[in-house]
Amino acid sequence: MRTFIVTALELDTLFGSLSRFPDVVADNLQAYDATDRLLLETAAGIVGAGTNVVVIGDRYGALTLGALTGLGVGHVRVHQDLFTGRLALERNAATTGLENRFTQHGLDAELLDNAGLILIQLPKSLAELEEIADAVARFAAPEAVVLAGGRVKHMSTGMNLVLEKYFSSVQPQLGRQKSRVIIARTPKAAPDEPPFPVVEPVPELGITVCAHGAVFSGARLDIGTRYLLTFLDRMTAARRVVDLGCGTGILATMYARRHKEALVVATDQSAAAVDSARGTAEANGVGERVLVLHDDAMSTLEAGSADLILLNPPFHVGASVHAGAALKMFEAAARVLAPGGELWTVYNSHLQYRGALERLIGPTSEEGRNPKFTVTRSLKS
Repeated sequence: MRTFIVTALELDTLFGSLSRFPDVVADNLQAYDATDRLLLETAAGIVGAGTNVVVIGDRYGALTLGALTGLGVGHVRVHQDLFTGRLALERNAATTGLENRFTQHGLDAELLDNAGLILIQLPKSLAELEEIADAVARFAAPEAVVLAGGRVKHMSTGMNLVLEKYFSSVQPQLGRQKSRVIIARTPKAAPDEPPFPVVEPVPELGITVCAHGAVFSGARLDIGTRYLLTFLDRMTAARRVVDLGCGTGILATMYARRHKEALVVATDQSAAAVDSARGTAEANGVGERVLVLHDDAMSTLEAGSADLILLNPPFHVGASVHAGAALKMFEAAARVLAPGGELWTVYNSHLQYRGALERLIGPTSEEGRNPKFTVTRSLKS
């Protein structure tokens, strides 16, 4: 087995050089955590010469670049759900001289074929973990070892149960620096049909929703989107429409069903959301009029190219409550909206986004409020 070939000080230097950009940057948000270090140190006692290493859920490159430098492997296959994470890894790799030493893949056979060691930053949702575990059991080598790590405060016994469903041996390790690693070995036979995507009807809307494990709210209708949809008949009949942060694509699909002349772009930084939205649009007969785009805050859309944007913004950045993600979306909407275009936003009322919308977009009116949410309409000045 290999030994860890960089010192703790050298690893600190590597981690300290990493940037979150283009994701939200703030003093209280880092591009690495203690789990990255613990996963790499645990892997050092397992990885051997010729081991095919796969990294899943790397946020900004700490695991991938740490494996390349600290474990002495020549190449790493990577799966990152978030578009911002992919860009950050590429940028950090260039800064550290490690570009062209990794390849990006979907959560599929190409990623996991003959993989012997899989390093996973544990996701927040059990559904996302199950989709990952199923893929590993389905495609990785029979002797594959999984190291799944996370911050103890975000871990649950449910994660052990999910892994036990797909692996014969699941061994939680002792925690350190408020992080813990679970070692899973001996994949079980995968079921004939993958558990994801989930495809379920939403009777109150009269549509079918497709959802991969990592997408927010699964195949259900989340309550913020439900409230925003009650204003659908008051929204302008636009031709160029964007569902920003589309999730499973419910807003895009509902708008396209009501306005057959509309061309709708459904965009999200989550690859799982993009695949889900594409499936939802196709399942409801509007796939030809809903363009699904994996992007970061409409970065590839031209300025002034949308007449209407629909937005149900997140209020978390990772595990932290932070307004930065929503503000980034507001700024993007200000760029992409055409003069006179409209941004319809639903948000938790306590967040009080109206001032930011007035400042960044233009005149903003409160269209409705219930005990939890506020819906606003902003006109591009």
